[in-house]
Amino acid sequence: MNKTMNGNIPQPKKGDKGGDIWGARNIERDLQNPDILVPPDTDNGTMPNLKYSYADSHMRVEHGGWSREVTIREMPASKKIAGVNMHLEPGGVRELHWHKEAEWSFIIKGSARITAINPDGNIFVDDVEEGDLWYFPSGIPHSIKGLSEGVEFILVFDDGSFSENSTFSLTDWMAHTPKEILAANFGICEESFDKIPEKEVYMYQGEVPGPIVNELPKEVNEAVQESFSFKLMNQKPVETCGGKVWIADSNNFKVSTTVAAALVEVEPGGIRELHWHPNDDEWQYYLEGQGRMTVFASGGKARTYDYQAGDVGYVPFAMGHYIQNTGDKPLRFLEMFRSDHFADVSLNQWMSQTPSSLLKEHLNVDDNFIEKALHKDKRPNVKYNK
Repeated sequence: MNKTMNGNIPQPKKGDKGGDIWGARNIERDLQNPDILVPPDTDNGTMPNLKYSYADSHMRVEHGGWSREVTIREMPASKKIAGVNMHLEPGGVRELHWHKEAEWSFIIKGSARITAINPDGNIFVDDVEEGDLWYFPSGIPHSIKGLSEGVEFILVFDDGSFSENSTFSLTDWMAHTPKEILAANFGICEESFDKIPEKEVYMYQGEVPGPIVNELPKEVNEAVQESFSFKLMNQKPVETCGGKVWIADSNNFKVSTTVAAALVEVEPGGIRELHWHPNDDEWQYYLEGQGRMTVFASGGKARTYDYQAGDVGYVPFAMGHYIQNTGDKPLRFLEMFRSDHFADVSLNQWMSQTPSSLLKEHLNVDDNFIEKALHKDKRPNVKYNK
């Protein structure tokens, strides 16, 4: 990408192509998207937008914390998955609620207490911390409360049309139920409900909870059989010379039947190799670093996108892609799928298991390519298969 003489303003110029921008522009945004401003020569055709930044999302600021979301409304390509970024202060509460969609979460920083109950009346309470996951199946009521340091997390829902602003909330339901019905339901007088909230609370500032054992109801039912939380970082990662990955799906996180995930870490100079996913679309959340992804859509179409921490990426079903670390620090991101299992197909692996004579006919390559480029022990790529 060429720059003007002062060396800090990028311009859409490549050799003898393009020219300077004279009109209004957002230079900071152009600096974040060099491969949009000056696409690689290999890019071609029209593609949907496969990048959206949480920095462009509406922030819902409440007593106790904040939330912001990326759904199909913000990112039309994201039909299968919606995401919510949420922060709770110490003692901050996302009130008791439920929704039609299943909820998966990764804790970015801090710690929280989560509670839930299943249709059999079995209780679930756990304290979760950085790197931990939780999953609540659709229709399961639950709550989240920040512990002593507060908590920030990413939520993923198995429907791109989901909105955090339209869940079933305890306060909202009670506010829209006649007091005589509430009194009859709970077997107490109507005056007991004179001070209940007049509308949905959604989020509020509460007290930091004490030890779990001190917070449990007087009559505690049996615990759920399958835990709704999961220690992802306790799993042994798949490691290569280019990075590592932690995988969580229904094979090791039994309850997570509609969301499969991988936490990927790519070292500087490394690449999440050319591959595709044969089971579903991929939703990405970039946690740290910066990277580049080219998505191949068949029909001669390809587009390159640049990502920074806080961005969401998306790859429609079966489209080929890679993710390259373009910074000088590790690149960490989540790969999410609306599926019960993680699956990918590696281009390198596929070609390494194809007769060499067939590859030579296809690509016009020699034995050196077959012996070196496809030798799995020499690949400087991040590769993981189950």
